[in-house]
Amino acid sequence: MGFIVKPVTWTKRALKDLNKVSIFNSKVLGKKKASEIAHKVIDAPKILENPEYDFKNIGSIDESFSHLKQEYRKIFYDNYKITYRNGKTKIYITRVFDTRQHPNKNK
Repeated sequence: MGFIVKPVTWTKRALKDLNKVSIFNSKVLGKKKASEIAHKVIDAPKILENPEYDFKNIGSIDESFSHLKQEYRKIFYDNYKITYRNGKTKIYITRVFDTRQHPNKNK
C-alpha cells in the first residue's frame, strides 16, 4: 500500500531504560541471554518502519502518557512495553518497561 516511512530513533531515556532492563536480566538470566533479549527489544520497533503498515495504527494508545500533549503509543515484545511517539521526521522510542515490574517504576 505504501504508507509514509519514518526512521525509528531511540531517545536517551529509552536507552537508559533498556540498559536498566539489561542489567537486571544479566543478574537473573546471565549476560548472554540478557544481550539476546536487548537485541530483540531493539529490533521489535523496526515494524514501525515497514512501508506495508501504517505506524500510526500499530500498537495502542499508552494511557499512562495521556497527561502529555502528544499522543504516545505502545507495542510489546515479550514482557517489554515499548512506548513511542510520532515526530515530524522520525518515530521516537521514548520508554522501555519490563511489564513484570510494578507500574510506578515506569515513572
